[in-house]
This record gives sequence, C-alpha cells and structure tokens, in this order.
Amino acid sequence: MHYEWLDAYLLSFPGVEKDYQPVWQWFRYKVRGRLFAAVCSPGPEYKIYGGHDLVNLKCGAAEGELLRARYPDILPGFYSDKRTWISCLLDGELPKEVLRDLCGRSYALAVEKLPKYVRRELAEQPAES
Repeated sequence: MHYEWLDAYLLSFPGVEKDYQPVWQWFRYKVRGRLFAAVCSPGPEYKIYGGHDLVNLKCGAAEGELLRARYPDILPGFYSDKRTWISCLLDGELPKEVLRDLCGRSYALAVEKLPKYVRRELAEQPAES
C-alpha cells in the first residue's frame, strides 16, 4: 500500500498510536487503546473487499447507511461490526476530502468513549501537522 498521506493524517491526531497486527495484516490506529482506523488489503477470497486497499473507520449506524448509499466506494466494515464500521476503498474514486472528514469523525467517536480526564489531556495536546 502506498498511502503515506493517509498514514500521516491518521497519526496527526492527538494521542494516536499505530501498530501492526500480523495475524490480520492490519495497520491499526488507536487513541488510548481504542481502535478508530485500520488499513489493510484483503485477499481475493473476501469477495467485494478482495484485491482492494481499504481503511476501516468507525461511524454511526445511520450515518454508515447514508454513506454507503451515496458513495459506491464505501462498503460495510470489513471483518468488523457492519453497523458501526465502514470500509473505504483507497483505490477507488472516493474524494480525498471526504475520506479525511470520515477519519476525523472516526477519531472523534473513539475519543468520545474515553474518560473525561483523558479527553481533557488530548484536547491540550497540539495536533501534528
């Protein structure tokens, strides 16, 4: 995968850590242990996901349905809860601005679930540019 801009953007959010899950071959992005994005390339055996580079992102259930109806390159979350996760095809036609916005929303949903004192700490950290 060659999406350095996406990697840099995801890492620019306060408190984000990246790791690699070798069993799944996923690059995972977490904020204080909460997953908000995963970049992977499923094999051809995974039907609609197979052969594509994609990023899994958190989203609200209703929002996910609307996004999938509007953008053909947004699918139900790969290997995740398909109600609250979406998969965006990185090798498709999804506008970069839309993808950046979805990444920000996914991060915000993960932060929202953190304890209040952690949210305050993160708010005080400058975002990397």
